[in-house]
Amino acid sequence: MSPALPDGDPAPADGALPRWAGGSGAPQRAFGVYVHVPFCTVRCGYCDFNTYTATELGGGASQDSYATTALSEIELGAHVLADAGLPAREVSTVFVGGGTPTVLPAGDLARILDGLRDAWGLADGAEVTTEANPDSVSPEYLRTLADAGFTRVSFGMQSAVPHVLATLERTHDPARIPDVVAWARDAGLDVSLDLIYGTPGESLDDWRTSVEAALATGVDHVSAYALVVEPGTRMAVQVRRGELTLPDEDDQAAKYELADELLTASGLRWYEVSNWARERADGSVAACRHNLAYWRGDDWWGVGPGAHSYVGGPLVGDDGDEIAGVRWWNVKHPRRYATMLAAGQSPAAGRELLDAPTATLERVMLGVRLAEGLDLAELSAAGRRAVAGQVAAGLLDGRAAIGGRALLTRRGRLLADAVVRDLTD
Repeated sequence: MSPALPDGDPAPADGALPRWAGGSGAPQRAFGVYVHVPFCTVRCGYCDFNTYTATELGGGASQDSYATTALSEIELGAHVLADAGLPAREVSTVFVGGGTPTVLPAGDLARILDGLRDAWGLADGAEVTTEANPDSVSPEYLRTLADAGFTRVSFGMQSAVPHVLATLERTHDPARIPDVVAWARDAGLDVSLDLIYGTPGESLDDWRTSVEAALATGVDHVSAYALVVEPGTRMAVQVRRGELTLPDEDDQAAKYELADELLTASGLRWYEVSNWARERADGSVAACRHNLAYWRGDDWWGVGPGAHSYVGGPLVGDDGDEIAGVRWWNVKHPRRYATMLAAGQSPAAGRELLDAPTATLERVMLGVRLAEGLDLAELSAAGRRAVAGQVAAGLLDGRAAIGGRALLTRRGRLLADAVVRDLTD
């Protein structure tokens, strides 16, 4: 069961933003688009994302018509932002996630990208990514994406060890990973591999095998996330029944440290707590620019069921108070999402206005996770006083702190949430 949508104020039926939203500092921020494709062929036992298999969907929500439905929201979005008085900005990054976006025909993903071009335009050098399962693509499929303007693909590898994949209920053959990476590169696409550590029954040697297998493909970007078993998932039931045993925190920490050692030794450096990228010949880093935009507080429109959108501030509300941003989110179920758009309504389910303290907390939570560190000026006086203790505890880098930035050490990356709590009172 996917998590519930957040509480918030009702969103207007036409999706209109507050009339003062056009007064934001938008020209100084990048604008990205996230497209959610809520379909999978099989639901993995650990997954709590807003995704559905054919048997879960029922009538009224069709994969075949999804691209057309998504295009309706893109058209709506262009009108909403223009009516709010926000300056026209080309899309700098696109990320198509899910679910499994590549269960749709490649031509449908190309149509959605064309719709974004028509609505907002794509900036020169725009990064356009899609997630993909290794067993859901072919060389022809990937070439079609590249020809349409996609620049990057992120494969859900998760593990190279069959028994770990079986526990995660992943369906692909790990031997296929080098093939799909080669196909994507032959098509001219950059490639990222996503890994998960901490699966019940996974040993440290299993994890080493997975990281080394990812590195053997020569990819320039690797994401490694600790498995979190959310309530309501099939895996949570298995854990509760004693059928699976979760690893302890020390096991998780050892696996993170091993990944960091192996990835760093192979020339990939961390740029966010769970992400590593290689430096290119021109000195740039093969980071996921779309995700960096989230962590840095840029604007984005989220297309699809359950997708979130954000326009930042500072804004001045009707009462003269400063508003730090507006965030809204769509209804979750694909059937209701399609029905609302077909009726000419916004699919937004709710929204919230962020006050300055909330926005500051979020900036610290996200910014401190980056290898560029967080400007200490973002912290309250109490937060700045806490920095010395964090340096003494080995969680923040002392030299960076002297230079005015909060930068996590490797140990600090393992305890990032605790660091944030200290830095935000």
